[in-house]
Amino acid sequence: MDIHLFEKLQNEGLISPDSTEKVRILSRNKLFSLHWELKTILYLGVLLLSGGLGILIYKNIDTIGHQAILAMIALVCAGCFFYCFKQKLPFSWNRVAAPNGFFDYVLLLGCLTFLSFITYLQVQYNVFGTRYGAATFFPMLVLLFSAYYFDHLGILSMAITNFAAWLGLTVTPMRLLSANDFSSQRIIYTGIFVGLLLVFVAYMGDRLDRKKHFAFTYSNFGVHVFMIACLAGLMGGGLGDSYEPDNSYMLWFLLLAGATTFFYTQALKKRSFYFLLIVALYGYIGVSYVVVRLLVAANSVEAFYAGLLYFIGSGIGAVIFLMNTSKKLKKA
Repeated sequence: MDIHLFEKLQNEGLISPDSTEKVRILSRNKLFSLHWELKTILYLGVLLLSGGLGILIYKNIDTIGHQAILAMIALVCAGCFFYCFKQKLPFSWNRVAAPNGFFDYVLLLGCLTFLSFITYLQVQYNVFGTRYGAATFFPMLVLLFSAYYFDHLGILSMAITNFAAWLGLTVTPMRLLSANDFSSQRIIYTGIFVGLLLVFVAYMGDRLDRKKHFAFTYSNFGVHVFMIACLAGLMGGGLGDSYEPDNSYMLWFLLLAGATTFFYTQALKKRSFYFLLIVALYGYIGVSYVVVRLLVAANSVEAFYAGLLYFIGSGIGAVIFLMNTSKKLKKA
C-alpha cells in the first residue's frame, strides 16, 4: 500500500487526515501470509507420517505379522487414491488446480504408501525375483499416471527419479552393482541419454501445449543429469569401458561446451536466471578442470602461480558476469 499517495491526496484536500491515519495504521499492521509455511508443515507431516509408520512396523514386525502390515498399507493407499478419484477436477492438458487444500497431500501419502507396499512385497516375498528393473518399472508407470492425471508436480519428480533408477538398473550389469563399481561408462552414457530425453520431453510438452507447467521440472532434472554425466566423463578421461584416463577427455569437454552454449541460449530466451546460473556453474567447473589438468601437466612453479591467478580472476569474472546478466534479465 502506497502511503505517500494518500498523503498527497490529503494535501490536495481530497481525503481527510483521519482517513490518511487509518490507512497508515492498516499499512503498518498488514497481514502476513503463512501460505508456504503451512504447505511446508503439511508436506513434512506426510513424510513424518509415512516414516513413523515404517518405524512402527519395523519395531513390531514379530507381533503384527506380514499379512496384517501389507493389508494396513494397502488400505491406506487405496483410501488415499479413492479420495483423490472422488475429489479430483476433470482432466485437462492445462494446469488443473487442486479441488481443496488437502488433496495434494492425500495424493502424496497414497503414492508413498504405494511405494512402501511394492517395496515390502519385494523384500519379504520376492515377488519380482531378480528382475529388479520390473520392481521399479511398475511403480514408475503408476507415479507417471498419477502425476498427469491428478496434475501433481511432486509426484512427477518422484516418477522421473524412478525412471532414472529403472533405466540405470536396466542398462547396468548386476556385477557392477554387486561390486559397487560405478566407474563404468554405461552409467555415464545412461545419464547422457536420460538428460537428453528429459529435456526433449520438456521441449515437446511446451511446444504441443501438453502440461506446459511440467516443462520446468523435466528441464531441471534433465539439465542437471546431463551436465553431471558430462563432467563425470570429462573427469574420467577415457571413452572405453575400462574408464582409464587418456587424452580423449577433450571430446567430453567439447560436448560439455556445446551443451553449455545451448542451455545458456535457452535460458536467455526463457529469461530464467536459475537455469543460466546452474549452466554457468557447470561450464565453469568443466573449464576449470581442463585448465588445472593442463597446468598439472606443465609441472612447474610458474604453472602453480598461474593456477592461483586463474581461480582469482575467473572467480571475480564469473561473479561480474552473473550480476550483469541478472540485470539484463530484469530489464527484459
